[in-house]
Formats: sequence, structure tokens, C-alpha cells
Amino acid sequence: MASINNLSIPFFIFVSLFPIVNLLLLSPLLTAASSIISDGLKIDLFPEILRDEAVARLYQLGKVSDADGYLERTFLSPASVRAGTLIRTWMEDAGLTTWVDGLGNVHGRIQPPNASKKTLLIGSHLDTVVDAGMFDGALGIITAISAIKVLNVTGRLKHLRHPVEVIAFSDEEGVRFQSTFLGSAAIAGVLPVATLQIPDKSGLTVQNVLKENLIETTEENLNLLKYEPESVLGYIEVTVKGSQGHAGTVPMSMRQDPMVAAAELIVTFTVDIRTIDDTGREAIIYELSNQMHSICDRRSVSCLMERKHDADAVKCDSELNSQLKSAAYSAVKRMTGEDIGDVPVLMSGAGHDAMAMSHLTNVGMLFVRCRGGISHSPEEHVLDDDVWVAGLAIQAFLETNL
Repeated sequence: MASINNLSIPFFIFVSLFPIVNLLLLSPLLTAASSIISDGLKIDLFPEILRDEAVARLYQLGKVSDADGYLERTFLSPASVRAGTLIRTWMEDAGLTTWVDGLGNVHGRIQPPNASKKTLLIGSHLDTVVDAGMFDGALGIITAISAIKVLNVTGRLKHLRHPVEVIAFSDEEGVRFQSTFLGSAAIAGVLPVATLQIPDKSGLTVQNVLKENLIETTEENLNLLKYEPESVLGYIEVTVKGSQGHAGTVPMSMRQDPMVAAAELIVTFTVDIRTIDDTGREAIIYELSNQMHSICDRRSVSCLMERKHDADAVKCDSELNSQLKSAAYSAVKRMTGEDIGDVPVLMSGAGHDAMAMSHLTNVGMLFVRCRGGISHSPEEHVLDDDVWVAGLAIQAFLETNL
């Protein structure tokens, strides 16, 4: 902590790095082609599953909330439990065997008869921030289920060379217990046992909440949730690209932030630093620390900084990136008939479950654009055809394992 005249300054550090495929920053062709696609649908693009049903499910899930008038689902809240039950129904409709694990994660798995032992994991989170949009998290779960359903109805699901498991993680946002990635960290084997004793605002601990939901997870059996690295082929995640003022994705030059305008009046503050690599982050921290100490010395006040959180940069796997790029290219070309050129690889400043899963296996990410670049907000919006092409991309990715 940094103290200035008996006031404290929490110093918070966070960084994430994901070279990602931003699926729908590929070309303006998708917008231009939408009316053509709608007038002349091709049956092999499965719009009734990958678009119409997927979009309907997104809106249905978006109404499952603990709050009246806005969307809020936190770790194992009543709405999160209802959402998990709904997702489990959709998984089973797609031909998956389902269960809920000891941290409330919802799993759906296909075990083809002649598949290898290594499993491909696809996931995203079912929890939300307060006053959330309906696409973040849900989009990744639903597009994966939809792609698998297409393979199932066409009889190809049983011919996959690897088992595939879709996971709806119980907590990524960290709203209820101020501790992110509860679900994915447990599966990756990096969730500290002490996390079970973290209380929420009402005094209930993580373990209390699990017990309320008839889940008996203790410090002794928490490690049973961990997947073994040799059993996992890789992990991919589909999520929305955008921000509400999200610290990881909005440049300072694009913010309209009253806190920045008032910064000179504030003596207690948090600093969130995100960079493309750890070296750059440490250089920024070093320079910032020097300047803050210099200012405090000049004003004859004490200055003590505490690093509250550190997350190392994570690089996506080059092979998964290559496969996802090919899948994205294929999906857009199938919809538009046009050569869209190279698919961009980008850095994501936001945190994702893939950060936790990188401790278990190789990770890759596929991003879908949001209107106006807005997420974590009720204004979050993804075009129906963008949901469609995301599903097509996941389908194409899975088909490489046929």
C-alpha cells in the first residue's frame, strides 16, 4: 500500500496476452453479403442451427438473471444454476453426455468409439458482470454446442478422432468472491485450496455456496477436479471482442472517464497495467514507481506500493492459431464466396479463462466483433450473421479432426 498523509493507495497490477483470431475483423464483405445470404441460404451452412437457434438461445439465456431489469449472474447464484440447467439441456440435445463438477462447471462430452485418449476442450463462462450484455461468455458456449449439433445431425460426430468436451465455466468474472477463474482454475489445477474459504459480501464462503447447491467439495478433494495434461489435446475459447470501458481493451485516448479528469484530486487509487509481454510490464512498473516516489519525496509524504495481483502474459499455441485462422477463413469464404485474404492475429488485453487453462494445456482463442466495440454492457450486440459465421468457424475447426 502507498500511504500519503495517512491515506492509502492500493497498487493493482494485471496483464494478459492473447494473440487471437479476431474472426469478424476480417472484411467488410460479411455486412455487405448479409442480404444476399438471407435471400439465398445454402443448406450446407446450417443457418437454422448455427444462426436461428443459436441466436434464440442467446436471447433466452440473456433473460436468466438474478436481477430485475438487468442481467446479472454470479457464481452459483439461483440464476446461474438455472442457466447451467438450460445449457445442460442444449448440450444433451447436441448429443453430448453431461454432468456438473465440484466447482459448478457444466460439462458436455462426446466420446467417439475410435477416438484417441486426448480430449479437445472448448469453453467459456456462464457467469456475468453486473448489468451485463448477453453475449460475453454465452456466445462461446452456444456456438460450440451448435457446431457440435451440426456434426451430430449429419452423422459425423461419432467419427471425430478426439473426444470433445464443451465446458461452461461457473465463474470467470470474479464478481461474487472477487476471485476470477474459479471454474477454469480448478480444472487446470491452479486454484489454491484457500479459495474455498473466501467469503462473499454476505459472509458465505465458496465452500458454503457449493454445499447449498449439494456439491461437497473440500480442501481434501479439490484436486480431484484437476485434469491431467497428458489427457488434454488443447483448449479453445470463443468470445466477443469489445469493451464498455474494459480496462484491458479500451485505449486511454478513447475513454471518457471522469476518474481520469479527477485524478489530480485523488490520493487513493488503483493502477491496472496490461502489456503485450512481461518485460514491458515490468519496465512500466519500474518507471511508474520511480515517478511516484519522486513526487512523494518532493511533497515530503510517505509512499508505499503493494502489488495486489500479477498475471503473466500468455501466448496462444501457434498450431491452434493456425487451425483457427484456417477455420475462420473457410467460414467467411463459405458465406461470402470471396477470398478475404489473411486472417489477422491480435493481442487481447482482457482476461479470459484461457489464462487459467494455459497452465493445463495449449490454448487458442477466436474472437467475434461487437457492435461499436462494446461489451460488459447491456449495449453489447453481435449481429445474427456474425453468430452464424462463428458457429461455422468452430464447425470447420472440429472437422479438421474428422
